[in-house]
Amino acid sequence: MSEVVVERPHEGVALIRIQRPEARNALNMAVRRAVADAFAQLGAEEAVRCIVLTGTDTFFVAGADLREMADLTAGDHLARRTDALWQPVARCPKPVIAAVNGYAFGGGCELAMHADIIVAGESAQFGQPEVRVGIMPGAGGTQRLPRAVGKFKAMRMLLTGRPVGAREAEAMGLVSDLVPDDKVLEHALALAQEIAALPPVALRLIKEAVLQGQDMPLDAAVAAERRAFMLLFDTQDQKEGMRAFLEKRKPAFRGR
Repeated sequence: MSEVVVERPHEGVALIRIQRPEARNALNMAVRRAVADAFAQLGAEEAVRCIVLTGTDTFFVAGADLREMADLTAGDHLARRTDALWQPVARCPKPVIAAVNGYAFGGGCELAMHADIIVAGESAQFGQPEVRVGIMPGAGGTQRLPRAVGKFKAMRMLLTGRPVGAREAEAMGLVSDLVPDDKVLEHALALAQEIAALPPVALRLIKEAVLQGQDMPLDAAVAAERRAFMLLFDTQDQKEGMRAFLEKRKPAFRGR
């Protein structure tokens, strides 16, 4: 059985499933490469309009595979270039939904935070426990977590290594939707279908505006947003969307 599987459950929707249950879906190099390849392929595929990323029913990703890391040196890490394997996920132009059941720890929490929306089951747990094994997050945890939940909540998680439950994660702003454990994937796929029916160019520019604007001064970010807003008036989907609204019918967006 492949450890990373790509499925096409609905038109316009792709599902990336990590299934390495014997290791709680821990990220070894083979899984990292397979996830990176899947995101690179789906991000470039015109027919794909939204991507759902999930694990198994009991684990999202319990972290990095420490059996591969315990004896590494700094030079070994430089040679492995795992940072390059995160780029296809971070730079994916399509909306990404993480469907999280069970543990999302360490690299699993960081992987979930690469998504645009996080749907979590009521029993899910999120954490950055790296400090407890003598290291620190290395795939954006110290940067994405404070941006998601604020400095003080993030520092508590990062400096203690203690996880938070799904309900607290939702209250902190780390989880978008909290649902029963057995409804996580169903909910995420329904949300993906809703998004996939919307105009792809507008979705891409919205995602770009949000992600780029986080690291820009407000005036510059609003100016960039305004330019993207105006560009959309040269798309067929803008004409179709507004005409459909005025004609009181359902629009048919083509991604043009």
